[in-house]
Amino acid sequence: MSEADVTLFHATNTRSSGMVYLLEELGVPYRIHRLSFAKGEHKAPAYLAINPMGKVPAIRHGDTVVTEQGAIALYLGDLFPERGLAPQMGDRDRGELLRWLFFYGSCFEPALCDRALKREPGKPSMMPYGTFEDMIATLTGQLAKGPWLLGEHFTVADALWGSALTWTTAFGLLPAIPEVSAYVARIAERPALARAKAIDAEAAAAGV
Repeated sequence: MSEADVTLFHATNTRSSGMVYLLEELGVPYRIHRLSFAKGEHKAPAYLAINPMGKVPAIRHGDTVVTEQGAIALYLGDLFPERGLAPQMGDRDRGELLRWLFFYGSCFEPALCDRALKREPGKPSMMPYGTFEDMIATLTGQLAKGPWLLGEHFTVADALWGSALTWTTAFGLLPAIPEVSAYVARIAERPALARAKAIDAEAAAAGV
């Protein structure tokens, strides 16, 4: 199995665009298998065999399938250690990397969805993120240390969070927060983000 044997299952204008960006940051060979949500291809048996949830993104590397954005980011960062985007075991930043990859899926997304859908919050002790305010304060406190989540070193966590905070602020799902706005502005200057946007724009123009 070659390290270059990476296929990204992706649908344009979805969360999986963040993984296109991540792969562009890594600068490694990969293939995109595009799925049309309009045609229901994400719910077709062929893709449900990859991810029974019918969600994107997912990656296949040889016989290994990985779903969930944080897990994909960690897998790819570890698969290409020479790119220097994932502190390895023994590095003091490894724990921080894991923290922020898991915080995204376990705290940020649930809190964001609850707030966007105007769900009545439960008791903090029953919520996976405590309160929305707790989650935001934790995130902004880390971003304030900047310029990146782990300090001076850009990692796969920044590719994940950079993409997510870009689209959540663009759609007004987050309030105007100086630390978030400054972080998104730094992400916007990354050449890899421009390449990822161009890839999706070309596909959208072609109707795929």
